Amino acid sequence: MKILVAIKRVADPNVKVRLRSDGSGLDLAAIKMTMNPFDEIAVEEAVRLREAGIASEVVVVSVGPEKAAETLRTALAMGADRGLLVRTEATTEPLAVAKVLSAVAGEEQPALILLGKQAVDDDCNQTGQMLAAKLGWPQATFASQLTVDGDRATVVREVDGGLQTIALALPAIVTADLRLNEPRYASLPNIMKAKKKPLEQKQPSDYGLVIEERLEVVRLEEPPTRAAGIKVKSVAELVERLKTEAGVLA
Repeated sequence: MKILVAIKRVADPNVKVRLRSDGSGLDLAAIKMTMNPFDEIAVEEAVRLREAGIASEVVVVSVGPEKAAETLRTALAMGADRGLLVRTEATTEPLAVAKVLSAVAGEEQPALILLGKQAVDDDCNQTGQMLAAKLGWPQATFASQLTVDGDRATVVREVDGGLQTIALALPAIVTADLRLNEPRYASLPNIMKAKKKPLEQKQPSDYGLVIEERLEVVRLEEPPTRAAGIKVKSVAELVERLKTEAGVLA
């Protein structure tokens, strides 16, 4: 069974991102970039399925700029078998990515496609669902547990009322939530081995696609700075401050 994992290169969520001075977007020139954390969980799950003998090959694919190849190398160091970068300098909106992934799936014929449930840069939670609709495959989102048995998969997902279990016929789409697993760190020997693993590059035009930006960002502004909080020594002081400073108590 072949597993296709889609990954996105995003700004490291542990660093503070600033806006450009003209408010036209984010200033990512000197920002550390990394793999979208939810996609990292998807890669880990695919590698575990291959290590368990359930999958035979794990292929990672990314749609983005040339530097996204570095992110694919990270996935290869985690244990993926080969990578595919569909290069584009355009902003990769969910529908465009879903179209490219649909075309890649047509060539690769995977039995399972894993994605992160959302990207942490734009918080979009759409690509997996759009991809399932385009392929006409069953989908299970927000997976916290995944079991594959033959041509069927069972997904446990967290919902407001508890846990929901969904049975899927393969091929299918599954998006990964935080509790699905804890991704491994790539060891130095595996990082060196990843440099020799195949990483193919293609263009959207190779699939007969043109990526067009459908959304226009007019302007971005940072939220107003919040005043620093204070600690009070007693309830009496708190009540006094609420009366005299905040004016919320009479």
